[in-house]
Amino acid sequence: MAKGGFRGGMPGNQMNMMKQAQKMQQEFMKMQQELESTDFEFTAGGGAVKAVVTGTREFSSIVIDPEVVDPEDVEMLQDLILTAVNGALKKADEQTSKAMNKLQGGLGGFPGLF
Repeated sequence: MAKGGFRGGMPGNQMNMMKQAQKMQQEFMKMQQELESTDFEFTAGGGAVKAVVTGTREFSSIVIDPEVVDPEDVEMLQDLILTAVNGALKKADEQTSKAMNKLQGGLGGFPGLF
């Protein structure tokens, strides 16, 4: 018998690590699916412009209150749209980072994995 007594098999610690890695992979896939199906919205100008972004970073809608449309001040409308779009993207990024940090918190046995 080989030294250590694990003839033909994986040592218990390595087996546990493999199970833990598989569990984390499943959790990661679930988290990714949840994020991809989530909508992130942000409003600008007191609700005058609302942008909605999916978890895959695609715009699903932009809603503009007709009262904010002023042909004499197109720049203000452009600024509101940019603010709403960037805010929605930032929300999506923050939620993704938060979810990744939560997942990484369970990686005590795998430093530097992500």
